[in-house]
Amino acid sequence: MKKFITLLICLAMLLFTFTNCGEKDIMDPDHPVTLTMWHNYGGDMQETMDYLIDQFNGTVGKEKGIVINVTAISSSSELNKSLDMIVNDDPGAPEIPDIFTGYPKIAVKFQEKDMLVNLDDYFSEEEVAGYVEAFVEEGRLSDGGLYVFPIAKSTEILYVNQTLFDRFAAETGASIEQLSTMEGMMEVSEMYYEWSGGKQFYAADSWFNFAEVGMAQLGDSIFDDSEELDLSGDTYEYIFNTVYDAAVKGGVAIYDGYSSDLSKTGDLVCSSGSSAGILFYGDTITYSDGTVEDVEYSILPYPVFEGGSKTALQRGGGLMVAKSTQQKEYAACEFIKWLTASQQNMKFIEKTGYLPVTRQAFEEDMTSHLQNLEDPRIAKMLTAVMDMYEDYTFFTAPNYITFDDDSSWYESEFKAILSAQRAEYLDGEEVSAADALAALKK
Repeated sequence: MKKFITLLICLAMLLFTFTNCGEKDIMDPDHPVTLTMWHNYGGDMQETMDYLIDQFNGTVGKEKGIVINVTAISSSSELNKSLDMIVNDDPGAPEIPDIFTGYPKIAVKFQEKDMLVNLDDYFSEEEVAGYVEAFVEEGRLSDGGLYVFPIAKSTEILYVNQTLFDRFAAETGASIEQLSTMEGMMEVSEMYYEWSGGKQFYAADSWFNFAEVGMAQLGDSIFDDSEELDLSGDTYEYIFNTVYDAAVKGGVAIYDGYSSDLSKTGDLVCSSGSSAGILFYGDTITYSDGTVEDVEYSILPYPVFEGGSKTALQRGGGLMVAKSTQQKEYAACEFIKWLTASQQNMKFIEKTGYLPVTRQAFEEDMTSHLQNLEDPRIAKMLTAVMDMYEDYTFFTAPNYITFDDDSSWYESEFKAILSAQRAEYLDGEEVSAADALAALKK
């Protein structure tokens, strides 16, 4: 009996060691572990990231025995090239870093080769519950595991040149409330085209997002069960028809570029796009004749199709941890927990158009933080997103590998077909939404 009890005690201690991964068992401040890190944050975000890493290394990291060493900073495309070399085991591929930034589509490749840590192994359910659920869910892959941890997110919002809109509304009776629905947006777009003598009112930075979000708002999906694009249903036809007339008649811009470009010249009043694009909207516009006018922008929640639910897209990269030793994996997760906590996370995003990732940031810290922001544009954007946080559901696009190819194909074909229909309309030819939709489905 004594031997049996002794055995049970030993087994219990062994189980505790492996399931709790206590830092006192694997971390030693006198013999710190150094973790390599790659990220794609430039400009103000790089400066802030450098500051935060130095702060971590000098405080929590010093106390726990963790040193973060950034060994590569580059653009997302360049970083992805290096990561592709690693996951494909290409000749001359660099050594995989312990921590790196990226999108779920990159994580899929690494996870398929069992090269990533399932972060659920190091974050408790209570800890994960402290983050915005939709932001966390984007980092979960097909096996349900969490492989990409959120650090900075974005959603889509509505940018309105309030100065130009007020001038237009004073003479036509148009209301800002009409911009809360996509149907109202199209109606106003056609009104503005007539009132302005041929100027366009609205553009979407991503027409694929316009369709994908619209389908979600109306309780449908632009993908079928096999994750293939599906443009065959009545819901998609309704979304296509909603934008068709305004685009063909000129009120909506089908433009190869960001709508902020058109906004800067006064050729556009209203646009939907990423909250991260806020810094591209200034306080002046320069007309084609060189005249400069001071203007004010309003930031509104993303419009909703009539009868639909308040739904908006969310997306953004995150942090991944390479499989290595238990000590390094644990240390990496301790750094991620510290970096994404509200105080550090708010510091990280305060000079950008990105969103914090914790519930505490949205529900407790944001209001006071807004009062101290230097850039009023970011304060306006975060105020609008706070309203969306209260009323909207954020959803995540699928993580399958060919998603980017599918969305790029749609964007290209949609623009080409509507641009051709617009040209035919201007030439006096007969055009129809049914023909355009049939061409898109081919």
